[in-house]
Amino acid sequence: MDKQKLAYFKQRLMDEKTDVEQRIQLNYSLEEQMSDSFHEFSMYDNHPADIGTEMFEREKDLALYSLDRETLREIDQALERIEQGTYGVCTVCGEPIPEERLEAFPMAMTCKEHAPAPNINHERPVEEEFLQPPFGRSSLDDRADANFFDGEDAWQIVEKFGTSETPFSFADNRKTDYNEMYIESNEPDGFVEPVEELGYTDITGYHGPDSVQFMRSGLYESYMNRHEGKGNFIDYETYLQERAEGEPDE
Repeated sequence: MDKQKLAYFKQRLMDEKTDVEQRIQLNYSLEEQMSDSFHEFSMYDNHPADIGTEMFEREKDLALYSLDRETLREIDQALERIEQGTYGVCTVCGEPIPEERLEAFPMAMTCKEHAPAPNINHERPVEEEFLQPPFGRSSLDDRADANFFDGEDAWQIVEKFGTSETPFSFADNRKTDYNEMYIESNEPDGFVEPVEELGYTDITGYHGPDSVQFMRSGLYESYMNRHEGKGNFIDYETYLQERAEGEPDE
């Protein structure tokens, strides 16, 4: 590299170093305690939500400060290579670094072919593995032998009280009833077969027609609204009255 180009890149590096040093001096107040913002001696008694903004700003300052310190180190190394006469030469293959690369990144130590690969973290948080499938290990839907209360059922109970979702948030946006908004809203609740939601007996079991009771459930109301019942299924009270009057069952 000729002296004119070398002087140009040295000046670029010096200007960049001055800018970074000024930024470190003026922009980061790491010596200041977070409690100073609240005019208190300690943040111990503050709720985490109350200090959220200050905590975010402190974490951001620490990250940017660390990045600027790393940039200063790279600039100093580039200036040292200029003094040694090795600036603009790839430290891996020994070939000249293209000026276009130095123009974009004056602190470059290698050519493009030997530039360190970016450190891309492909690891996912361990919580995702724990929570997959939805509701994680607490969901037992995939087990044929598990038809009892699980984590999904717990969420369904909570979700019945309402969420911030609207009918348009669901894949089936034709829903208009907020009682159908929660997951598997049509799933049997407390029974396996639909008939179990309509008729039931007491603890002594079935011992004649008088032992059968009817639950005023959603299935019962739907059944009655479709006028599918006759005789003893018209209405339970009517059924009892007809039996008392001696009318035959249909």
